[in-house]
Amino acid sequence: MIIRKSPSEIERMAKSGELVARALAVVGAAIAPGVTTAELDALAEEFIRSHGAEPTFKGYRGYPASICASPNEMVVHGIPGAHTLAEGDVLSVDVGVTLNGYVGDGAFTFPVGEVDPAARKLLETCRAALAAGVGQAEAGHRLSDISHAVQATTEREGFSVVRTLVGHGVGRAMHEDPQIPNYGEPGRGPELKVGMTLAIEPMITAGSPDVFVHEDEWSISTSDGSLAAHFEHSIAITEQGPRVLTTAPGLDLGAIAGLSAS
Repeated sequence: MIIRKSPSEIERMAKSGELVARALAVVGAAIAPGVTTAELDALAEEFIRSHGAEPTFKGYRGYPASICASPNEMVVHGIPGAHTLAEGDVLSVDVGVTLNGYVGDGAFTFPVGEVDPAARKLLETCRAALAAGVGQAEAGHRLSDISHAVQATTEREGFSVVRTLVGHGVGRAMHEDPQIPNYGEPGRGPELKVGMTLAIEPMITAGSPDVFVHEDEWSISTSDGSLAAHFEHSIAITEQGPRVLTTAPGLDLGAIAGLSAS
């Protein structure tokens, strides 16, 4: 069942989403060669709790950390630990925040120092795919219009969409209906209606779309070892169009990461 939110609930979700964006900024500013993903996790948790919120991921189905930190060929759900970042890496950082009973969920893939042009193109394409998907989140459109926009933007640049991982509804729970694939023909699925709140999250690779789950039962990487990227926004469908909830006034994560505007 798709749970539509009232305007007041959307405002509460926007407060959670703002903390997601600011936590991503705190982590992004600290990303550098020699930093461990455990150090980034500690920074994020301290920031989230200092603002009276809870890190949604910590303890979720037994997940042990406050963020997901997924380097290079790891697509999503990387558990922070002793992994030390190196010049030229890319790092997907996924953050969930629960504030006053409502969840914000967002992700950004950061370059570590200088990355090669192919890696930069992958990141900028994934970010553009997210923007394209968000742009289709209009009342009266169909769910697969989002999916198709993500796929078309990704494949136009020669990259692949991971087909076994999806976006999702978000609200009082981190995962609500509907699931949102990142591929498909347009014009299919549920009609998008005012009050729906969705976490749109392209996950793309430079090679094969196939992935596997590591022995920790969380981390997911590309089967061929190719580089991956992951970007995510929580959004609300409003009468005025899609509203991005995981943003903050005056904050530009792209500028922190040194990426082109999407």
